Amino acid sequence: MSDTTGQPGPQEPSLDEQIAAYQREFRDLDPQVEQVVSALGRLNRRMNVAYGRQLATLGISNAEWEVLKTLVLNGAPYRLGPGELAKRLGLTPAAMTHRIDRMAGEGLVTRDRDETNRVRVIVELTDEGRTKWLEAMRMATAFEGDLLQDLAPEERGVLGDMLIRVLRRVEHAQPDAGGRLTDLD
Repeated sequence: MSDTTGQPGPQEPSLDEQIAAYQREFRDLDPQVEQVVSALGRLNRRMNVAYGRQLATLGISNAEWEVLKTLVLNGAPYRLGPGELAKRLGLTPAAMTHRIDRMAGEGLVTRDRDETNRVRVIVELTDEGRTKWLEAMRMATAFEGDLLQDLAPEERGVLGDMLIRVLRRVEHAQPDAGGRLTDLD
């Protein structure tokens, strides 16, 4: 960590130090649960920073990546209405409009009237947007392979299965948590 002067800031405590402090203050803490949850939280933060840096080298933001990914996941011809995009990303229509405006200006998507329903607008991935998505995927694949290099293939499978079980429990308990609580842009 650095402060605004570029000097290293205070170091984050190790997981063991964090858990020991939590146990000191809250005796009912299960250290095994806290170790897993804290490690996942730290891993998520660090991976988001790494992905953000990769996207920045491509000239796109994480918010733009989310739109590109959503269009690709929808399948060819990589088109959706702004309302459906907003819904899938957990954004307000206003935030989605702002994001689409920016991305259209950068040539990543187009926004045109639907030929069959002139009232409806369609957002479509451009060749430039697809190229950026593919390059981001190449970079992410290399990063993720490096991230998991110390795990044998069977360990990766077991870890993936365990994380999916935890994810399903969270999704069941918090079915509305897939979207954003607040708009990010």
